[in-house]
Amino acid sequence: MADKRPDSMKRITGRELADAFIAEQVEAIKAQVGDKKVLLALSGGVDSSVVAALLVKAIGQQLISVHVNHGLLRKGEPEQVIKVFQEEMKANLIYVDATDRFLGLLEGVTEPETKRHIIGEEFIKVFAEEAAKLDGISFLAQGTIYPDILESEKGIKAHHNVGGLPPELDFELVEPLKYLYKDEVRVVGSALGLPDNMVYRQPFPGPGLGVRCPGAITRDRLEAVRESDAILREEFANAGLAGKVWQYFTVVPDFKSTGIKDGERAFEWPVIIRAVNTTDAMTATIERIPYDLLDKIESRIVTEVKGVNRVLYDITPKPTGTIEYE
Repeated sequence: MADKRPDSMKRITGRELADAFIAEQVEAIKAQVGDKKVLLALSGGVDSSVVAALLVKAIGQQLISVHVNHGLLRKGEPEQVIKVFQEEMKANLIYVDATDRFLGLLEGVTEPETKRHIIGEEFIKVFAEEAAKLDGISFLAQGTIYPDILESEKGIKAHHNVGGLPPELDFELVEPLKYLYKDEVRVVGSALGLPDNMVYRQPFPGPGLGVRCPGAITRDRLEAVRESDAILREEFANAGLAGKVWQYFTVVPDFKSTGIKDGERAFEWPVIIRAVNTTDAMTATIERIPYDLLDKIESRIVTEVKGVNRVLYDITPKPTGTIEYE
């Protein structure tokens, strides 16, 4: 039977409750781990980042975090993980730049599910390889949260995040957030001192920008996604929309159209903007972006992003569209 959140557990809505939870978990982690080492796959996402910060507070250098850069992260994300955890928290962090490895395997692959499987399976391989280089690991920490347990109980997805790890990585699990909902995880993350743009970042799929680069992923088109996404996020933040719109991103499809740049014919890609609001991700409505803001975003993207000559705005709700493109 799946774990059940205690009925007496209060929802963590503020700093006082967050501090009490942190103190309680620090003691529980110390009791479980003792003087042993713990391994964590640190993606830079909300859940894994909060787990990392909590474990650093509890056991310091006994935690070994592995951050795998598969080349499909948003602009500045690997650098932020290194800055926050290695430089500021002095965490024991292993950084693996596997960009060439992943993009090499994805070359020429167009089918969305095949791309997802390649990314997921290769991530596990890289993580397992790094784990095999380490001695004395007894525990595996995970950013499992309560909705993960509920969904695994209902058969919506494989239990937690363990699925697919090789049998030799038979570690005991450390899951300090397993009874928390996402909003509670964010409150705890803030109390632990993590930056807001890490704690309150919008949902980001496991395959990363790979699902926002439809068709066969190429480095130049992937870079166009990364740069246009950064512009969109910056302009939404400047306009005060960063915390008000549930998810927003750009997509660069695998086709080109004729445009004009510097008085010459330019055969380049379009950038598609997607901005949606939802409460459960099962349905979603579009954000009605003001035209003045759209004009500014369009102007910056076609001027600053190499290989792009058009900007489109996707006004399709879910259904019939999905939130992501692949």
